[in-house]
Amino acid sequence: MTDLPMFPLGSVLFPFMPIQLRVFEERYLVMLARVLQAEPAEFGVVLIERGQEVGGGEHRFRYGTVARITQVGADENVVALIAQGDRRIEVVEWLAEDPHPLARVREVADLEWDDSLLPLREEAEKTVRRALARASEFVDQQWAADVELSHDPVAAIWQLAAIAPVGPLDQVALLQASTAEALLTAVIDLTVSALATLGDEWQ
Repeated sequence: MTDLPMFPLGSVLFPFMPIQLRVFEERYLVMLARVLQAEPAEFGVVLIERGQEVGGGEHRFRYGTVARITQVGADENVVALIAQGDRRIEVVEWLAEDPHPLARVREVADLEWDDSLLPLREEAEKTVRRALARASEFVDQQWAADVELSHDPVAAIWQLAAIAPVGPLDQVALLQASTAEALLTAVIDLTVSALATLGDEWQ
């Protein structure tokens, strides 16, 4: 276990996925100043269960992802950064804020890939890409249906989980998957369910 600076957000960060942030709250500017003194420069991201990103007092989910900073820029009192999702974590205990959120965390085991899962992976990818294309007819989507995935199989299935057009609560459930098979199965099931709410008959 280790103590890690934390950044609760209104969105879920997955392993192998990028995140862009504009930081302006004093407590998080302090956090970044401290984080950037270390190598690698990283902090934890968890989804806010209730409350707001700004001002504190929010309730947070237990599972999250370590964000590793890859790029930083500043403009007046705002710091813009790009980070990459790394390993998964579980919050064991929230510590006293100093002045930013701080938690004692433990790492969640990495997923292991087996080539026997290739048919399930292909089904999941087909389902997600079809869902993205269909959902784009109703709402703007962050990810295009033809977005490219990593050649690394574990990275690719996390990317599928991240781009699937499901809500943040479903994303938290995906983030907790204990095996690659469980993740792919959940991606398929949750994507089909989400698409059904758009009136798709899924034939």
